[in-house]
Amino acid sequence: MATPRKYFHDHLVLLLLSVDTFLAFLASIFVLLRLSTGHGSGYIVQYRPVLGINSYKTGSVTGLLSFIAFALAILAIHTILSMRAYHVHRQLAIVILGLGTLLLVLTIIVSNALLVLR
Repeated sequence: MATPRKYFHDHLVLLLLSVDTFLAFLASIFVLLRLSTGHGSGYIVQYRPVLGINSYKTGSVTGLLSFIAFALAILAIHTILSMRAYHVHRQLAIVILGLGTLLLVLTIIVSNALLVLR
């Protein structure tokens, strides 16, 4: 039972957890703010360059709300994996949290790119 206590007392782990939490909520806020502008139901949810003229696929709001669910799932899954890996190796837990940060940044970039296109 000492592992969670050591885990939450590690400064680098707390920094990465804070950054991941901030990025997950930032991604959620960006998507919700862009959706609340009232542009109707014609949202571009996919870009497929091999389709030529039909490369942009439209969809509903749920396709874009899945970015929020993805960001929160990344936060939860990487936190749990990092906690379980901490007692094995500290650097492994830090790498897991760092990869979660990378995924959350990519989530923000992709969701912003899709929401700008509409």
